[in-house]
Amino acid sequence: MPVTEAPRTAETRPSLDLDFKDTPKKPKRRVSTRVAALAVLLLTGAAGAYWYWGGSGQGTAAALQIAQATRGDIVDSVSALGNLQPRDYVDLGAQVSGQLKTIHVDVGAEVKSGDLLAEIDPVVLNTKVEAGRASLAALKAQLQDKEAQRDLANQTLERQRKLVETRAVSETTFESAEATARSAAAQVDMLKAQIQQTAATLKGDEATLGYTKIVSPMAGTVVSISAREGQTLNANQQAPIILRVADLSTMTVWTQVSEADVPKLKLGMKATFTTLGSGQQSWEGTLRQVLPTPEITNNVVLYTALFDVQNPKRELMTQMTAQVFFVVAEAKGVLTIPTAALRESRPGSGQYTVLIKDGSSTERRPVEVGVKTRVLAEVKSGLKEGDTVVIGSSSPTGAGNPGGGQRRPGMMRL
Repeated sequence: MPVTEAPRTAETRPSLDLDFKDTPKKPKRRVSTRVAALAVLLLTGAAGAYWYWGGSGQGTAAALQIAQATRGDIVDSVSALGNLQPRDYVDLGAQVSGQLKTIHVDVGAEVKSGDLLAEIDPVVLNTKVEAGRASLAALKAQLQDKEAQRDLANQTLERQRKLVETRAVSETTFESAEATARSAAAQVDMLKAQIQQTAATLKGDEATLGYTKIVSPMAGTVVSISAREGQTLNANQQAPIILRVADLSTMTVWTQVSEADVPKLKLGMKATFTTLGSGQQSWEGTLRQVLPTPEITNNVVLYTALFDVQNPKRELMTQMTAQVFFVVAEAKGVLTIPTAALRESRPGSGQYTVLIKDGSSTERRPVEVGVKTRVLAEVKSGLKEGDTVVIGSSSPTGAGNPGGGQRRPGMMRL
């Protein structure tokens, strides 16, 4: 059965006639996000500029760090740590085995060359020397007997020679006498050789016996004793050290210098050092040697530099720690300014300028620089005493910026 659509009436049909003229329009209030961000940026920049240029009324000059050129001393040096050792010393050990019988000195004793320091028990070696002397005496007695037999054989030979000429004896008898004489002479020569050998052995035994007495080969101070009385010393494999004698009148400073500073060291250059507890007192020496072989510790390459220092009052002692300064260059009573005030014209050129402040104005001026360290620099020309130079800026944004920390337009950080 077909479906018949119901007719639409005015009440059910939706009306599309909307009268917009009767509806009042409200103004649009949409604000652009970009415009707001730009406004914040401008406000922040204005505030930063106010703070940067001294919004409280302070000018740029108030932010400058300045210093005056003054007279003083300046030293360019290489620093290193070291320790003190006697320049001349000797370790005295035992050349023979045996019991250490007596030690005649104490640590700190002053000794002279030839002084008796210690003794090793000499009984065994003394017995050996006495036996050698007895053997030598016996050989000498045998030699006298053989020489007598040789003389008798020679006399017998002469008689036989005369008799054989008159044919009073046979040729055989003469030849026998001749052989006897030669044998007697050979035995004498053999005994002389044995005596020479025994005498040499005895001389060595006597020298060995002398090694039981430890004497000082030099004048100095006993700085250490490594053995004790009654201790048995074995010198067959390694000579045991008994004591050390050192000359403390001249000390050597052993310093370790980094490989970066070694090229600055020159033989004959001045070196100064202080020790712990020495206060303001310092000592001087002259660099005499840089050892060619370095020491490598934790991948750090260090070279050993040596210099000597006189120690007449014995104030310097063994193993003292020394803070060493090798003087590369120095100048006294010269015009100096802080190194931070220097500006190199071109990298590596060695030509410098400084910014001089005169009242409210500044001037860039070239200067000639002499001795220069990380802190001070010598000015040979270009400045006079009392001139004010600009080091940098004390303001947060311009810290370390020479010339008052001013920035070019457009470089303000927000």
